[in-house]
Amino acid sequence: MTTVQKADLEAKLREIEGVVTDVEQEARSNALLVSVVAGVVVVGLVAFSIWRARHNRIRVEVYTQ
Repeated sequence: MTTVQKADLEAKLREIEGVVTDVEQEARSNALLVSVVAGVVVVGLVAFSIWRARHNRIRVEVYTQ
């Protein structure tokens, strides 16, 4: 029967903590990338809609006699 030493548990917990920290950093960088891309898409859609609204504006000509 094997016994578990305190040092073994501490080493394993440090290893798990390192993995969790790496995953957290990767998730934050992915979230930043997604938010930047979403921002660019929103700005692009707003700019396109403004351009289209100006391009397709109704023109009324009034003639006076």
